Amino acid sequence: MHRRDSCLLRFRFRDSLAEALAFPQMPNINQQVIADRLKISRATVSRCFTNHPGINPKTRAKVFALASKMGYTHFEKRAPVGSVRKSARSLVFGVLVCVDLPNFDNTAYGNPGQDLLNGLSDFARSQHVRLDLHFVRPEDLHLDSPSYSRIAASRRRIWDGVILIYPFPRSVVDELMLKYPVVSLVVQYGGAALNCVDVDHHRGVGKLIDHLYSRGHRRIGFFTWHYPVEAGWSRRRFCAYVERITALGIPLRMEDVINISPDEALSAEAAGEKALARMKDGVTAWLCAADHQAYDLARFFQSKGLRVPEDVSIAGFDGIARPAGGPQLSTIQIPFHQIGVIGAKRLFDLIQKRFDPPQQILLDCDLKEGTTIAVPRLLRA
Repeated sequence: MHRRDSCLLRFRFRDSLAEALAFPQMPNINQQVIADRLKISRATVSRCFTNHPGINPKTRAKVFALASKMGYTHFEKRAPVGSVRKSARSLVFGVLVCVDLPNFDNTAYGNPGQDLLNGLSDFARSQHVRLDLHFVRPEDLHLDSPSYSRIAASRRRIWDGVILIYPFPRSVVDELMLKYPVVSLVVQYGGAALNCVDVDHHRGVGKLIDHLYSRGHRRIGFFTWHYPVEAGWSRRRFCAYVERITALGIPLRMEDVINISPDEALSAEAAGEKALARMKDGVTAWLCAADHQAYDLARFFQSKGLRVPEDVSIAGFDGIARPAGGPQLSTIQIPFHQIGVIGAKRLFDLIQKRFDPPQQILLDCDLKEGTTIAVPRLLRA
């Protein structure tokens, strides 16, 4: 999400295939190795895989994530002949995270993907659902591509449904939907008849625009990045931006919109330079499509001698942790944990009723006021 993410993470894409798949190549991976890495007991790791009710959901999610990175597969012990296993009636959710592996938790901007996993883990524990977590690469476009092929067929056969975290190539989504019930978290896929749990982008952006407007801003630009995987979430936030500023009677100036067109595709540095040029023409505030963009833009402006918010106001969207030394961003807080719980519940229900009409569940979000929005400089004079 991330990165989706996934929505949601900053994709760096500088790691080679060998680096991205380094953990699965490690020999002799067992529960003790996982325990040592996380500095917890082996018994705790074992209980995570059996959905023990006494395990903290955050701990369980971290164990699942590391086990997937390292290529560890948990096999349950066979039940004695004639016995009835409770786990035989348990559902199995395949959980696919579309992100280059080193970027999942090596980020300066917090980890919304981990919060989504915590929510999934909460639901899984309460309903005795097993989670089978795997990381796949954004550049792989089909289920026979390398990062999907390495998921053993025996694992995919036991999946009752699939959860998607962060943006996936549409071709992969279509292929998965032919095989399983699928629920996407924090990413909608246009015309696809796909179940999705996401934030209400229009309500969130509307709250930000109203906040900027109340502080006196009448020239608000929209700023985003270009991503290797199509960022539909960015366009949805742009649509919400257009709707709200026109409703307020603010003229829509497309020259104040950066990187929304596929034909533009500016690098982060070039996008920052364009934003700087638009400020000289009168832009007083920037609404960034994501927090990581906003933090980088603030750092760029500061490198040019500008002060945030004294010289320019900046707003983000996501509510992720700020980087060390970064400002307290004014943003929208996405309820990632709740999205994980509700997404798991939707897949659970969908498995029971395979051909239910697809649902898009949009959750409300809160304005999180920070220190990056102020009255425009001209109004303070």
